[in-house]
Amino acid sequence: MSTTKNVRTRGRPRRFDPDEAVATAKHLFHARGFDALGVAEITSALGINPPSFYAAFGSKMGLYNRVLDRYAQTDAIPLAEIMRPDRPVADVLTAVLEDAARRYAADPVATGCLVIEGTRCDDEEARAAACAFHDAAGEMIRAYVAERYPDDAQRIADFVCSTTAGLSAMARNGLDLERLLVVARLAGKTLAQELPS
Repeated sequence: MSTTKNVRTRGRPRRFDPDEAVATAKHLFHARGFDALGVAEITSALGINPPSFYAAFGSKMGLYNRVLDRYAQTDAIPLAEIMRPDRPVADVLTAVLEDAARRYAADPVATGCLVIEGTRCDDEEARAAACAFHDAAGEMIRAYVAERYPDDAQRIADFVCSTTAGLSAMARNGLDLERLLVVARLAGKTLAQELPS
């Protein structure tokens, strides 16, 4: 006859917190990229089994969509805050680029921009989702410039978006913050020449 009993620990079992899971997954996707990250690695990091993962997020793509939303709300360049109408446009866009440099170098494990790096995904659906966020940011910049420089808005927005993409790529390749800021400020000098106050 066995004398062992099922022993329960006190209190309730730890509950799965979807918001905490999205925060953890955001870091994983940022560090590894959508293509390199598998469901097994995600579920292991979240401490859940695959059925719980699929019940909570539907799919890896479902989780990635939540991650992109969270990144846009918490870690992306705060364009609406920076792009104020009471400052010279070139100064504002330089501030955008400097903010990008700081954000892209802030975490040595998850460098660059999660959205920009996502636009290079092999997975078509993930790439399209990241492109939608990137295009929306580009449109915000274009609209901001168009208020004062309507004829130059598209080319300036393209220049700023190309520069942020370059900053992201260089951060991923190990360029440190000081050098990223040099690039951002050189781009700012070009903007000041193109958009005189």
